[in-house]
Amino acid sequence: MIAREIFIFVLAFAAFASAVAAYLFTFHGESSLKEVLSTAFAAIIGLYAGRYLEHRLTHG
Repeated sequence: MIAREIFIFVLAFAAFASAVAAYLFTFHGESSLKEVLSTAFAAIIGLYAGRYLEHRLTHG
């Protein structure tokens, strides 16, 4: 169970980080590591907040 959560975290973080880096490089011509990592981390927090809220709503 824990391994599954770690796998989801790592996979989602990598996906968000690569998407943010691609967006910044494409539309702004540069991508800073700080911006990429902080935005990916914020997206992960939102992802887990959504998963928690969904779990709480389905279980009452």
